[in-house]
Amino acid sequence: MPPRSTSRSRTPDHALATLLDELRALHGALQQASADPRLDRQALNPAYRASAQNLLAYLALRDGDLHGLQLQLSALGLSSLGRSEAAVLPAVTTLINTLERLLGGSPAARPTTKTVNPLADHARTLFGNPSSARAVRIMVTLPREAADNYSLVRDLLAAHMDCARINCAHDEPASWRRMIEHVRRASAELDLPCRVFMDLPGPKLRTGPIATGAAVQKVKPERDAQGRVHHPARVWLTGRRRSRPAPSPAAASIQVGERWLSGLQPGDRIQLTDTRRAQRRWTVVEVTDRGCWAEAAKTTYLAPGLHLSVERDGRKRHSRIGDFAPQPGALRLAEDDLLILTADQTPGQSASHDSGGRLLTPATLGCTLPQVFADVRGGEPVWFDDGKIGGVIERADQEALHVRITHAPGGAKLKGDKGINFPQSTLRLAPLGDQDLAALAFAAEHADGIEMSFVNSADDVRALLAELERLQADHLAVILKIETRRGFDNLPALLLAGMQRGGFGVMIARGDLAVEGGFERLAALQEDILCLCEAAHVPVIWATQVLENLAKKGSPSRAEITDAATGVRAECVMLNKGPHILKAVATLDELLVRMQGYNSKKRQMLRKLELASPWAD
Repeated sequence: MPPRSTSRSRTPDHALATLLDELRALHGALQQASADPRLDRQALNPAYRASAQNLLAYLALRDGDLHGLQLQLSALGLSSLGRSEAAVLPAVTTLINTLERLLGGSPAARPTTKTVNPLADHARTLFGNPSSARAVRIMVTLPREAADNYSLVRDLLAAHMDCARINCAHDEPASWRRMIEHVRRASAELDLPCRVFMDLPGPKLRTGPIATGAAVQKVKPERDAQGRVHHPARVWLTGRRRSRPAPSPAAASIQVGERWLSGLQPGDRIQLTDTRRAQRRWTVVEVTDRGCWAEAAKTTYLAPGLHLSVERDGRKRHSRIGDFAPQPGALRLAEDDLLILTADQTPGQSASHDSGGRLLTPATLGCTLPQVFADVRGGEPVWFDDGKIGGVIERADQEALHVRITHAPGGAKLKGDKGINFPQSTLRLAPLGDQDLAALAFAAEHADGIEMSFVNSADDVRALLAELERLQADHLAVILKIETRRGFDNLPALLLAGMQRGGFGVMIARGDLAVEGGFERLAALQEDILCLCEAAHVPVIWATQVLENLAKKGSPSRAEITDAATGVRAECVMLNKGPHILKAVATLDELLVRMQGYNSKKRQMLRKLELASPWAD
């Protein structure tokens, strides 16, 4: 057998020397960047001073395309710098020392014997201590029911929820207070820590109200791929005079007569004819002093006044469905339709046509923040409802935007209170509105941290920190939600501004980020955010649509299981609410425990980062 060749015999010394010179030049550039005099070290929290310098070194590392250098290092069996985020200069120093030894010399720099990565400490400051089984935390957005259902909150903690999130764009302070009280009570009862974070609404652009439709409720069971009923629809029946909310998610909540309701028993069969004249039967499955639950195995359309009956011992008892609110209105839009976004909040109207199908009046819809009309221009794109519907602005003025719909596959419905994105427009919006300031004041008294929505610049962060200082809320942790293209482009400056606090993190809010940055670029954007935050030693929350099908429908897709598993590279994974949220938490807990044996961050190919300078702000 011929002698095994070595890297030394395969690679001429002059090639190694050239590589060594390249690394030495790189090391010098990184040192110079990390010592940039524009960095105000005194303004930083002491825990983040070294982290800020490492971030500057990493930005210098990613200032060019190092793909060729990485391939050369890998060919030698050396580190390709693909895992160097947490300690950039020590990684390059170690490579230089190794090459100097390969060339027969003595290392000029002292070898690095121990690299300290404070990321775990920073995550502990932000989220509290991790569980003994996994390092990645689980955050859950609390549903409205959490304000009145203590058992639900207790079950979430028992299923290993580590952080509770309250979305301040919904509900009201009284409900928030009850949610937090339930979290604190369950935490004490189970002896399980749980931090409470409050998500500020931010300057969210949304569609205005739409003229309501008919008062109809659709009750639909869940079916499997073969069309068989997988989960019957759950209907909550309560009295008209003393209506009680459903204690858990329901397909419909209807009011009936008290005497009729009090006579129901488990097993009773409720008969009715729905709005389509379809005969339906529901089965009563539970009776309580607040109301009762019935299950429907077939789709049923309900309207006020529909007749209900129950037969027992040859005798029928009757009642009628009480009044309920009309269905929210919706605009039906197709590609090439014209939609006029208006500055007023007059309820939106669908387009009208003459008897020949010719357009008389285009569809109209209000916008919650019409001041942005002055910031958009003709030819710029606009997206609605998380990218489900898209268009191009044909004409813009202070009163209205004329939008030609270009993306509405097969026709689509647009409802009120849906997001609007102008990904190529520079919008001048205040980072903190009245709703944000009220939520901040509440959080200062009751919560452990806040999440800032739609942060775009370091000035936005400084405005938030100034308000927290005014409120004397030094205890509140701060999480910046990266959900706009501007926010991503300015991420280095955002990180340096946020490092003034000890409890500091970043959320990859992939819903709006996908629309703003382009769905085809989302994977690359979230990859870059993970790398930049690791270089800054800033904890990351992996968020939006994680196990969404599981939480909402009870069964996960294969793709979302893989997506959730990728969350092990972050310090926290966030789940949104749904009827099956307990199952989603348990599944995510098991998945993260299993995956942390396979993943710990990841090797990266170091292409050039296209970002704004941290000093450009």
